[in-house]
Amino acid sequence: MVNRKALNPEASPAAAFGERLRALRDERGWTQDELGVRMGYTGTHISAVEVGRRPPTGRFAISVDKALGTGDRFQRMVHAIKNTALLEGFPEYVQQELRAAEIRLFELGIIPGLLQTPEYAAAIATGAVRRGAITEQQAEERLTHLAERQAALSRTPPPLVYAVLDESCIRRQVGGPGVMAAQLDRLVTFAELPSTVLQVAPFDLGERRSFDLPVTLLILPDRSHIAYSESAQQGHLERDMRFVQPMLTAYHQLQAEAASQAASVATIEQLRKGTQ
Repeated sequence: MVNRKALNPEASPAAAFGERLRALRDERGWTQDELGVRMGYTGTHISAVEVGRRPPTGRFAISVDKALGTGDRFQRMVHAIKNTALLEGFPEYVQQELRAAEIRLFELGIIPGLLQTPEYAAAIATGAVRRGAITEQQAEERLTHLAERQAALSRTPPPLVYAVLDESCIRRQVGGPGVMAAQLDRLVTFAELPSTVLQVAPFDLGERRSFDLPVTLLILPDRSHIAYSESAQQGHLERDMRFVQPMLTAYHQLQAEAASQAASVATIEQLRKGTQ
């Protein structure tokens, strides 16, 4: 079929749902409109779910299972989507991160995941559990996933990692003095690596700070660029250079305005003394 969008079931639980829906529909020789009639939805709605433009609901999954005779298969898939600890869009980003030649990070409020110690990461996850934002099982899933991402940075050759941290990242106390001291030590060690650059964007940067939300920029081995950003509910991966290029320019401007690595490390070491 001309211009049919390729689906990647490994990108996210929602993408897996859409891919499986399309596969079973194709097996039966039904068009999206024909399946829609059997389910009580429009063909446009079916299309949007298949390609990931619209998340499947529990009611939608029940209709799919009834129309396709799949028991509760799609209902269980929706349950997995709703209960995963990872934001929609994030698994697809991680796939690209694992093969990136360069990673550029900007973070506000907390240390970026790739730079976190296990204790710092656990404190963040525990806080989310206590607030009722995630379950203990989801916290474990999140920590395991983070450890796998961090381990992948040791690949050969390693990616170049540029990290600009808003000053709030290093001043916000997480997990108590001991956890914070070890985390600051981890940042200093990170800055000493030959494939990394660490900078702090001080509070007095004011309106000259390029970003008001965290952002990650990837350069892949073929020199293509990807930008990733998050809201509270969803991650967004951007490949269109019309939108990525301005973000890359803004990141370079941020690096120019932020403190140098030497000055940033000196600030971190001074804070480290205060955690003893």
